[in-house]
Amino acid sequence: MRAPKKGSLLREVPIIIVSALVLSVIVKTFFIHFFFIPSGSMENTLQVGDRIAVNKFANFYSDIKRGEVVVFRDPANWLGAAPTDTSKGIVEAVKGTFVTLGVLPDPAKQYLIKRTIGVGGDTVKCCDTKGQLSVNGVAVNEPYIYAGNKPSDSNFTVTVPQGFIWVMGDHRGASADSRFHTDDVHKGMVPLKNVVGRAAFVVWPFNHFKFLSVGHDLSKVIVNSKP
Repeated sequence: MRAPKKGSLLREVPIIIVSALVLSVIVKTFFIHFFFIPSGSMENTLQVGDRIAVNKFANFYSDIKRGEVVVFRDPANWLGAAPTDTSKGIVEAVKGTFVTLGVLPDPAKQYLIKRTIGVGGDTVKCCDTKGQLSVNGVAVNEPYIYAGNKPSDSNFTVTVPQGFIWVMGDHRGASADSRFHTDDVHKGMVPLKNVVGRAAFVVWPFNHFKFLSVGHDLSKVIVNSKP
């Protein structure tokens, strides 16, 4: 068998690199996107600095369910103004490439990660006489809540419109979630169009690797029948 010619190999390398880059962009756009966790609002489910894989493909074939951890674009300036990227020259170009490939988060788009508590049509209330959160009148067990936290330090009753979700962080005492934005344009709700995808598993650091489970008590809540 003849060894490949040097010129032929040099022509193939750029094609391989470009193909890999195109494939990476396609995967990021339609299937899997990676994000890092910048705050403790989802402790201890997620730790500061964790890098997670988000399943974007699921958005195309199924509805978001109660208990799922979701990543979404800031719905109504919850995070304030986006930080300015001061990188210049080659550093800026390299960072831009990594953002496109999904290795780094996009600094121009601010994202949050929370747990879905209520979906369209649900009535979410906290807290009942036992101090529990309820959905459609059914008290739910929330084992993922940060140790020592209550389901909520503030009382509320909300009905989630169709096309929206109500979200809360697992570290309830350190999460500025739907409860704290009821005076915004969406009344604390997150539009489904803002949802990037479901957080599937932690990929880094290796010793934190795990699949993210759904809060099963929440996922099985029965919607009250309406006349």
